[in-house]
Amino acid sequence: MCSNREDFVNFREKIVIDFPPFYLAILNYKTMAKVKSKGMVSGTAGSVVYRNYRGMNIIQGKPRKFKQTEGSIKAATEFGLSSSTAGVIRSAFEPAYLHRDGEAAARCTQLVYRSIRNSLTGFRGYRDLHDGDLSCLNGMEFNNKSKLSAVLQVSHQVSRDEQGKIVVSLGAIEAKTAIRVPSWMLKQASRYRVRLSLIGFNFRKEYYEYLEFRDVEIAKNEKMEVQQILFHTEPPKDQILLLSMTLMAYSGNSMNEGGVLLNSREFSPCALIAAFAAAEVGELPGEPIEPELTGIPEQRRGNIVLVGYEGNRLVRELAGKVRGKAKEAIPKNTPGSVPKIKPNSKAPGDLTGKRVSFGKR
Repeated sequence: MCSNREDFVNFREKIVIDFPPFYLAILNYKTMAKVKSKGMVSGTAGSVVYRNYRGMNIIQGKPRKFKQTEGSIKAATEFGLSSSTAGVIRSAFEPAYLHRDGEAAARCTQLVYRSIRNSLTGFRGYRDLHDGDLSCLNGMEFNNKSKLSAVLQVSHQVSRDEQGKIVVSLGAIEAKTAIRVPSWMLKQASRYRVRLSLIGFNFRKEYYEYLEFRDVEIAKNEKMEVQQILFHTEPPKDQILLLSMTLMAYSGNSMNEGGVLLNSREFSPCALIAAFAAAEVGELPGEPIEPELTGIPEQRRGNIVLVGYEGNRLVRELAGKVRGKAKEAIPKNTPGSVPKIKPNSKAPGDLTGKRVSFGKR
């Protein structure tokens, strides 16, 4: 044992002289980086962290605690809300895009975030996609490996009539020149199907609804004239409307009159071609809502999917944080004055994850 500082210094010097590797390990056992195979470095050295990612050596600063400002809290809330919103959109259109690429999640989140940031209404941290600029979502591709804009060379225009119904004007389609598929698929495909999928979203009530889909089929050597496609559904006024277009290729099969679907992860063109804001936007919910279908006609219930939407919860939490700091008055029409929500509360009758197939109207 070392009785005083002088004895400790002498003891440390002896260890350094006699056992230098051991001494260094004792001093740096918590901050050691190791050189692995192929010269890759991993571990922590001081305030620097080394890690490996896809064959690359990544160097980053060591995480540390810091005090968030009100602005950073609002920015984090808005990004989290965008991520949750994008997740709901991807889940809803899964039957339409069939196969998406690995970067679709990040791409969708980025476009939703841009849409919310470009909002001309609502306050930062208290706005969602109902306040956003939906034009940012037009043309969003679900699979960049086979972009719809590159594969299907057909002009189209989307509008709404006086009743609010969706009308799609499709240009002439000559399959040989307007549809560009890989060479291997060109030999197998005997016909194509263009599918238009219309889905309505109400994020503040935490549900989406499969409204209607329409198909246009064309044979491999066929030519189709200009046409207009009318959606018969009159959408509810409180829904955001998103319309997608999908191209599907089928091979002929004598054993199956319907043919065999050829779409894969390498070829599955699908994109959003139109987005319309809700005509009537309700207020942000001030407390957790109970997912239920009361007040919705029986014929619509089979096409509705209730979702565990995190965006509303994030806005409520932000309102509570700002109210607690008392630095800023809560804007009107926000849930800032609502009571605090009990943690880990789960609404009864939660149907999160329920899959609903498309149905013709």
